This record gives sequence, C-alpha cells and structure tokens, in this order.
Amino acid sequence: MTVGTHNQGFDRLVKKADILAKKLKEEIIIQKGHTKYSPVNCRHFDFADQNKFEKLCKEASIVITHGGVGSIITPLKMGKRIIVVPREKRFGEHTDDHQIQITKELERGKRIIAVYNINNLEEAIKNAKKQKPNAFDGRGKIQFIVREFLGKYENRNSA
Repeated sequence: MTVGTHNQGFDRLVKKADILAKKLKEEIIIQKGHTKYSPVNCRHFDFADQNKFEKLCKEASIVITHGGVGSIITPLKMGKRIIVVPREKRFGEHTDDHQIQITKELERGKRIIAVYNINNLEEAIKNAKKQKPNAFDGRGKIQFIVREFLGKYENRNSA
C-alpha cells in the first residue's frame, strides 16, 4: 500500500489497512509517507525510491493507493489489481479534492476499484481478489483522460 509523498498524512487509510491486516491475516506492506500513525500489524516504512516502489508493486497481488497519478500509473502499467482511496480535503489529507476527480475518471475505465468510504475497503479487497488484472501499456484512453484532467486542473488553478 502506498500513500505517496504528499506532505499531509493519510492516517485514515493507514489505520484502516492496519486493522484489516490483522483481521484478514494477510501481509500488508505500507509506505506511509508523512502519516503520523505507525501501524502495529503491518511492515511499514516512510518513503521508497522508484526502484523499491516498482519491486514492491511487482510482488504485490493487490496495490492499495491514494489517488495520486504517480502512485497509480506504475501498478497500472504492471497490470496489477488496484484499489484507490482518494485523499479528501474535508479530512485534512490534501488541499483540494482533485484525487476524487482523478479516481472517478479512472474508475469509469474499469481499471481500478475506487473506495470513497473507508469502511468499504475490506469489501474492495475481497472484490479485487476476484478481479482479473487488466493489462495496460501506458497508452490509450487512460493516459488521455489523466492528461486532459490535469490540463483542466492546471488551467483552473492558474486563473
């Protein structure tokens, strides 16, 4: 699981994954970034370089991530099952809700499983285990959607 490198923590997701690790009796490895909460049921670390991140993604059966494009694209290219839990402004996890918008766009393409209510994470994991991973070569509609979205987002914020 990764929460990326954003300077605000993502305690809500890290705590839930830690609780589920004990309940599901599965190994969950967490890159927790600036999150203050330290898991007790999971291996965890703060940050990883790109090589370590890619290695962990390759080894993972499911990648749970925040809604950051950088954290989503790597496992997408590997054809991994991906669960995205977007950071939300209302919880102090980001400065705005662009991760929700990105997640919704990618969800429409059926390449990810989106979790907007943290209490649905366990069910999403169960569903992801049944899902056949999608091969993705980094080209096509998803790349277009992300670029188009980011262009709109940058234009809106520069106005």
